[in-house]
Amino acid sequence: MRRTPVLIVFVREVVAGRAKTRLGREIGMTRAAWWQRHQVRRLLRRLRDPRWRIVLAVTPDHRKGSAAWPTDLARIAQGSGDLGLRMTRAIAATGPGPTLLIGSDVPDLGPRHVADAFGQLGAARCVLCPATDGGFWGVGYRNAATARGHHMAGVRWSGPYAMEDTAARLPGPVAFGPTLADVDTAEDLALSRRRGA
Repeated sequence: MRRTPVLIVFVREVVAGRAKTRLGREIGMTRAAWWQRHQVRRLLRRLRDPRWRIVLAVTPDHRKGSAAWPTDLARIAQGSGDLGLRMTRAIAATGPGPTLLIGSDVPDLGPRHVADAFGQLGAARCVLCPATDGGFWGVGYRNAATARGHHMAGVRWSGPYAMEDTAARLPGPVAFGPTLADVDTAEDLALSRRRGA
């Protein structure tokens, strides 16, 4: 029997000064936190789909039980370590079967993008979903149990090489999903609003 694919959404406690700090330095921490709170709510509403099960990977760990997110969604703590370690730990925690981990700051992301990424895992062991800034909005494994090897160690995060570095470390073959824009800066936010996202 095939396991239902798991969609992990990485979320951070939405508190001014702790969420979207890079954006907050440009538009104000309160406005950035407000945007993030509403972005996550909209995203989770859009991505509910019977084709996969949503799990929230929460940081900080003590906020795992927070009422800020829908109470019917399963939650796991991200734990400590750099971004790569926290992502591979979350993916491996879902057990065997297809798993896709996504960021929560991609306004255009919808079910068709998630379905496309899962579809890539038919022929590839891993899938990377590029962001327009050189990073990525999603990473997936055909069998999440293979993520235990911490393949994302040494990645140059938060810069133009994050996807390239990650692709070089994942077990191949690696497929690539659709390219989408995430929101890290005021310019990114303005562009997303112009697109109506």
